[in-house]
Amino acid sequence: MSTKKYALFFENIKKETPIEEYKEIFDLNARFKDPFNEVVGIEEIYEIFQDMYEKLDNPRFKVIEIIEQNSIAYLKWTFKYNFKNDSLENSFEGLSRVEFDKNKKAISHIDYWDAGENVYEKIPILSFFIKLIKRKIKN
Repeated sequence: MSTKKYALFFENIKKETPIEEYKEIFDLNARFKDPFNEVVGIEEIYEIFQDMYEKLDNPRFKVIEIIEQNSIAYLKWTFKYNFKNDSLENSFEGLSRVEFDKNKKAISHIDYWDAGENVYEKIPILSFFIKLIKRKIKN
């Protein structure tokens, strides 16, 4: 599997994507980490994405840049979504570091993005406190 195929998988997944398609992309014991989760195993990875589709409306990724070296790839992406029952579309950029095994399956996927700015600051009560803390740090 190529890094391009991996990117296309993320651009095209949806709630109805069966776990069998994840098994074509990930090693059965792959590691996945983002600011909210850290799991090992294909079933756990699948559940993270299923949970995302339960909690958000219309979540989707667009890979905008790929850098590869040997068995490591970095994917820069934009994530767009709506909170449930909210017509306002949100988006942010992030970066994924993906490591592939000799069979070209992902054995490690680690996401880097700012959960504070991109999620917590969009929740009204938390937003107030986070912005207050940022102002205190700046001064």
